Amino acid sequence: MPETPRNPPLLGCDFSSRPTRHKPIVIAYGHAARGCVVLDALCRCDSLSAFEQALQAPASWVGGFDFPFGLPRELVQQLGWPGDWLTLMHHYASLERDTIRATFRAFCAARPVGAKFAHRQTDGPAGSSPSMKWVNPPVAWMLHAGLPCLLRAGVHLPGLHDGDPQRVALEAYPGLLARELLGTRSYKSDDRAKQTPARLIARKDLLTGLENGHTRLGLRLKLSHAQRDQLADDASGDHLDAVLCLIQAAWAQAQGAPRYGLPARIDPLEGWIVTALAEPNGKTLGEATKRRQLRAQPLKLGQ
Repeated sequence: MPETPRNPPLLGCDFSSRPTRHKPIVIAYGHAARGCVVLDALCRCDSLSAFEQALQAPASWVGGFDFPFGLPRELVQQLGWPGDWLTLMHHYASLERDTIRATFRAFCAARPVGAKFAHRQTDGPAGSSPSMKWVNPPVAWMLHAGLPCLLRAGVHLPGLHDGDPQRVALEAYPGLLARELLGTRSYKSDDRAKQTPARLIARKDLLTGLENGHTRLGLRLKLSHAQRDQLADDASGDHLDAVLCLIQAAWAQAQGAPRYGLPARIDPLEGWIVTALAEPNGKTLGEATKRRQLRAQPLKLGQ
């Protein structure tokens, strides 16, 4: 019998704004098959140029990338920065990090305790850090380094920027799926002193949950024994985070063009994290509603 053709490729990316051999950008390649997400390969990029080459390779894919695709509208408006997304991204990329840091510090200093940072609408439903945060985690630098790579590669960013429809890039966030399975348990650390047996057990539990399809996305991760060992043994969690983004990309691929599962109405300046929940009217979910939906029936592939 002829071999069943594969679905178009998927990729998930755990990003580093200053990649090195010891802290690379990790790309997980895979494909969807009968409700499973099959991990095909893991690739490490030790430089931004290597990352761009991977993006520009002639291929069709849907990818989930773990870095912000936009800035909070409140921040942009207060700073008087451009209100058009593409113009804003070019302006942001043109600034030096020291300038960005000083600007963001001044913005935060003028705000009350407990509300120092401006947030995007997607941050609440996703539980993500504000994209203007420059430390712990430095997502502001990830946006500054990563988004220009996507633009230069000419990929398509649904809801934000038209590009090559054969290469579709979506903002992903691995913590969104990890929390469904682990709650507040930590599964990774770049600090060797914190790479504990408890975190190893958490990574193994996370992998078991993914293989059994225990997230609301209703997708099962398919791994070889060697791949499972590799993901569990990476105490930094970089390879596992790339795989979590891969699963989010698989769900988005199943939803299809033009939205790839993004809400019908998103702020065109801020963007949206794929698989983060929104109410039918486009408003973001409150925390109580979000928790209720996380306990609801899984979303089926293609729903």
